[in-house]
Amino acid sequence: MAIRDALAAGKFVVTTEVAPPKGCHLDHMIEAEAEPLRGRVDGYNVTDLQSAAMRASSFAGCLKLKQAGLDPVMQMVCRDRNRLSLQSELLSAAAFGITEVLCLTGDYTTLGDHPDAMPVFDLDSVQLLATARGLREGHDLAGNELEGDPPDLLLGCVVNPGAVPLEPQIMKLRKKVAAGAQFVQTQAVYDPEKFAEFMRQVEGLGVPIFAGIVMLKSAGMAKYMNNNVAGVTVPDEMIERMKKAEDKVATSIEITVELVKGLQPLCQGLHFMPLGWNKHQATVLDEVGL
Repeated sequence: MAIRDALAAGKFVVTTEVAPPKGCHLDHMIEAEAEPLRGRVDGYNVTDLQSAAMRASSFAGCLKLKQAGLDPVMQMVCRDRNRLSLQSELLSAAAFGITEVLCLTGDYTTLGDHPDAMPVFDLDSVQLLATARGLREGHDLAGNELEGDPPDLLLGCVVNPGAVPLEPQIMKLRKKVAAGAQFVQTQAVYDPEKFAEFMRQVEGLGVPIFAGIVMLKSAGMAKYMNNNVAGVTVPDEMIERMKKAEDKVATSIEITVELVKGLQPLCQGLHFMPLGWNKHQATVLDEVGL
């Protein structure tokens, strides 16, 4: 069931993330990352040159998922394309039935494996949402009418509910919704109480919010995220549990199940970023009955 269908049915939405390879053979992405969750999730976000590292495109990954009978969500970053190319790719994707799109600004090129690459950033994420909404209405960014039926795009955006200060994130989120965002996925959340406060501050936003879940693989990973990922704070208690764990996979699943149970009453869905642990995400979903 695609995200739009799940939302229309009033279902609690669950999505996951897959990453195209640094090569042209995408079968492993389908077999190792997508298949373990077939029938368990409402959408597969396909990353778009995540962390500014060169890989096969999100568009290609989405086509592979469609061919496999799965529901893709095409991530689209503003870093690498100007407004002509962004609009062209949205139309091209829609021509193949890829109509669920997550709009992002994108990491700066200096963070990736081609640090000398020239960034574009012709549009930002708010402008990209407005542009995609215009295509859905039947015209391009220059006001020219599209030929034939317009693409029925379902547009998503992201927010970091743990950012400090939080107010700029909320202000930008409101701009994204006003520009056309129809669902929201968050950065990784590890504290349901803090997330509940964020949800209180965005009450009345009018669009569903999916809390982000990143399973902890080790105490070192948790510490790295605390030190390097803005707005993400893994509590010391979780770090200690991972540090002392004899079976780190089992402990990670246990922590994630507790986290999901704490977040589920607060939002309309969950977005997992499993980082290769897709089969363990399936175990978490079994444990919580999703």
